[in-house]
Amino acid sequence: MHKKTDLKYGKAFCDIELPDKTDRLSIREPVSFIDKKKFVVDFSKALPENLPNCPAISIVVADKTRLCGYKTYLPWILEILHLKGIENRQITFFIAYGTHARQSDEECLNTYGNIYQTHRFIHHDCNDKALFTGLGNTRKGTKVHIRKDLLKSNLIITFGALSHHYFAGYGGGRKLLFPGLGYKPDIYQNHGLFLDQNLKKLSPGCQPGNLENNPLARDLKEIDDFIEPQRVSIHGILDSKAKVCQLIIGKTYNDFLTAGKTLDSFYKTMTDKQYELIIASCGGFPKDINFIQAHKAINNAAMFVKDKGSLIVLAECIDGIGSDTFIKYFNYGTFNQAFNILEKDYKGNGGTALSMMTKTSRINIFLKTDLNDKICKTIGVKKIKVSMIQTLIKEFQHDMACIENASLLIR
Repeated sequence: MHKKTDLKYGKAFCDIELPDKTDRLSIREPVSFIDKKKFVVDFSKALPENLPNCPAISIVVADKTRLCGYKTYLPWILEILHLKGIENRQITFFIAYGTHARQSDEECLNTYGNIYQTHRFIHHDCNDKALFTGLGNTRKGTKVHIRKDLLKSNLIITFGALSHHYFAGYGGGRKLLFPGLGYKPDIYQNHGLFLDQNLKKLSPGCQPGNLENNPLARDLKEIDDFIEPQRVSIHGILDSKAKVCQLIIGKTYNDFLTAGKTLDSFYKTMTDKQYELIIASCGGFPKDINFIQAHKAINNAAMFVKDKGSLIVLAECIDGIGSDTFIKYFNYGTFNQAFNILEKDYKGNGGTALSMMTKTSRINIFLKTDLNDKICKTIGVKKIKVSMIQTLIKEFQHDMACIENASLLIR
């Protein structure tokens, strides 16, 4: 028996017929239970006792690609600060772009609401070296430059969505400060730790949801330790529709670890099982708006595929690749040649390119996508139609599984 399943593709759906015995690998959807009274109590407790003596308070937020209910919850934060005697002139918002492009004022209004017009917002520029002061190096040699104005803060409040990151372990949280407010050469130096130069391959410890034996994550922790002002972190736990379901407040690295475990409880499966065939959706728009975003789902879903097995991913990619630096690494011909270039001068989405090469050398990857045939061939995948998906399902129906939101589910 076969049953039709609607899998998200961009802003629409693809109807796929799946055998009844197909395994379904699913997230555990977080339930929303945010209570303003509890938030006020928890946030107030986390604030330093000397708050009235803090003339400079920095609030660090993500950009439009990492939304966290800012229109709703930023006014809550400001209300509490005002009740404790803090005035608007003492507060500065920093938009943690990392290496992303600056947003327009209209986009900022849509992201942060009216407070964008009533408060001071600083658009971070990772290229402007004059903004930074050097504080030293990590044990791995990463140079650490921190914004001068951030270091003058008496209190730093970071507020953003926590997520799994395919090589840093987790996104959000401490990553709002670095790479979010980092200096581009430092960011690329840290990201270059994704490459294990001794093994000449991607570091085995750089996996989503993993901080143990993860050299890049350890480096991030050391960079974080350079930042001395008092801090409060607000970690948002989002559901698959990007609705904020929990706000976890903390002050320490252990609080960050606790928030990570909460995220794992919803989006990390304990199964070790792998399959001959996985069919997966990225979760639709905007998770498949371009290939760089879709790669997160490809990376996650590939973990469930046996060596020499097949992975089918529905990834519309209406905006194309989404990177100016990704494709060029495939033009070097081999993984080793691209690796050699990147270990000397890591840039852009080079690690993503190497990650993709690693997967296409292990498994067969098929894409239902709007990317053209030339791009698909260059990155080592085969572009297919729904009819061919059904053919592959018939061939591997004895050993297959379906993932409806592969951008969120990790192994």
